[in-house]
Amino acid sequence: QVQLVESGGDLVQPGGSLRLSCAASGSISTLGWYRQPPGKQREVVAIIYSDGNTYLEDSVRGRFTIARDNTKNILYLQMDSLKPEDTAVYYCNTIQGSMRGIWGQGTQVTVSS
Repeated sequence: QVQLVESGGDLVQPGGSLRLSCAASGSISTLGWYRQPPGKQREVVAIIYSDGNTYLEDSVRGRFTIARDNTKNILYLQMDSLKPEDTAVYYCNTIQGSMRGIWGQGTQVTVSS
């Protein structure tokens, strides 16, 4: 079974930046970042495919960047110009894992003054 561990969440002021990391147990072709704001449904944030193409949700496009280091098997989410609406628990997952409802602990991102 694929093992994914998120880290890097923190309290940050609006307009600030944060980088999340996801350590994977093996090399995985397609990975994504998801988030669940307080009291809301979980949603996809960004996806990086095996060919390097990426998908970004409309509200984060231009502010967030998804990338991966294949030598270290680490997935990153660089978050800039953070807004209070970005406050959520952030998760990394495979597409299959997300469809099956298998999630890790996630990492808390809080954007507040």
